[in-house]
Amino acid sequence: MSTRSQIAPIRFGLGLRLGEAPPEDPQAWLQRQILQPADPPPGLTATEALITQNINVVLRDEASGVARTRAPELRAALERHGVAIPDTSPLPALVRRETLRWAARRLSSPDPFRDRLVDFWANHFTTSRRGGAMATLPAALEHEAIRPHVTGRFADMLVAVTRHPAMLIYLNNNASVGPNSAASRNGRRGLNENLAREVLELHTLSPAGGYTQGDVQEFAKILTGWRVAGDRAPYDFLWQPQAHEPGPKHLLGRRFEEGEGSQEAALRFLAAQPATWRFLAAKLARHFVADDPPPEAVRALETVLRDTDGDLAAVSLALVSLPQAWDPPLRKFRAPQDYVVAACRALGVTEQRADLVIGGLIALNQPLWIAPQPNGWPDRMTAWAAPEALMRRVDWAYTVAGRAGVSDLPGITAAALGPLARAETVGAMRGAGSMRDAATLLIGSPEFMYR
Repeated sequence: MSTRSQIAPIRFGLGLRLGEAPPEDPQAWLQRQILQPADPPPGLTATEALITQNINVVLRDEASGVARTRAPELRAALERHGVAIPDTSPLPALVRRETLRWAARRLSSPDPFRDRLVDFWANHFTTSRRGGAMATLPAALEHEAIRPHVTGRFADMLVAVTRHPAMLIYLNNNASVGPNSAASRNGRRGLNENLAREVLELHTLSPAGGYTQGDVQEFAKILTGWRVAGDRAPYDFLWQPQAHEPGPKHLLGRRFEEGEGSQEAALRFLAAQPATWRFLAAKLARHFVADDPPPEAVRALETVLRDTDGDLAAVSLALVSLPQAWDPPLRKFRAPQDYVVAACRALGVTEQRADLVIGGLIALNQPLWIAPQPNGWPDRMTAWAAPEALMRRVDWAYTVAGRAGVSDLPGITAAALGPLARAETVGAMRGAGSMRDAATLLIGSPEFMYR
């Protein structure tokens, strides 16, 4: 069996599970996950997230007796929608269900390469948990807008993500009103540029794309009217023409007429820009190849995106065909999420102990769905390899090795690294005082820090 059989699940997947054999044909194994995916896992919807948040508000306000509360109004609206109000808030349970569901999927995924791509695009289109409905909406964004398009067209994913309640609330488009619209109240309510700026800067063109502050303002006007019915039916996306800025707008020199449909047209226009292809190609190469990827690898991915009009399946297949993505092995430093998931899979952690994954992410400062800024988690070694951070990894490795109950050290070694384990690591494991210590040396080794 070739070394590539060991590299494929490490570089492109989530790491081998305890007892799982490396793929005999790694290229075909990766291609199958793109061309013939398994059924998608169950997931949260935005409607469920928003209704749960309304229940939380009703119960909180009724319990506190806050003056001018909207609890009666919200309770009546929910009951008209057929929602029964429980005695206790379901929000904490929903948060726990969704985080554990995410972790359980990564522990047992039949398509680990596809899940790695889902996680890549979820970080590209970062939303973050905070108060209110955002406590669970990032899970709905993954389920409804990212996973369905992960091997489709980038433009389709961009539209689905941008109009999703998670993104509209996270980047404040729900509060954006055209200055000359019927909802502006004589100028007392106005534009919020956050969503427009981040779509241009982080999701499509990048600062190298040459847009101006004027383009940000015009794009923000185009996006007015895309809102969320958060406290009433349909508890989802809502087109509100009263908030839309009237008149034509000009984005990067192109004219967009007012009205519903202009938002999607503008997003598809941005998705097809050469600067967008270059930006996406560089991010994909940085994530899967190297912190500073070879220019020829970036150009190859950019060419595929351009020639296929943003076909993400095609660029994913091109990615695993790049010689630079395979040689040398283990040169991309694992971010905590990659490290924790791979360690738990190698140690044989089951779906029933998915909490070990969530706890590991917290311990290593990459908690699920809580990126501090809209640009997401960093994808370079310098962000994660400080001495203190490495010591935390070793401490966590010892903790999880104890909780996982190590009993098959040869199997764990085969799953974690196989022939890629250094002789020094294997020798240190042989001299360890216990299987737990040996497992700690393995998943705390320098080579396991890389993929």
